[in-house]
Amino acid sequence: MKIHEYQAKALLAAAGVSVPRGEPAFTADEARAVAERLGGRVVVKAQIHA
Repeated sequence: MKIHEYQAKALLAAAGVSVPRGEPAFTADEARAVAERLGGRVVVKAQIHA
């Protein structure tokens, strides 16, 4: 099974495991909106299935 990190984090969070705050973004505009919601400094991380 191959899943993206954001999908794994959602599964872990649903099971009660503490995970860092974050949200997936699929466009530059979405990334900007997520960064504004999170506030402060943010990191953008690209993910692909290899």
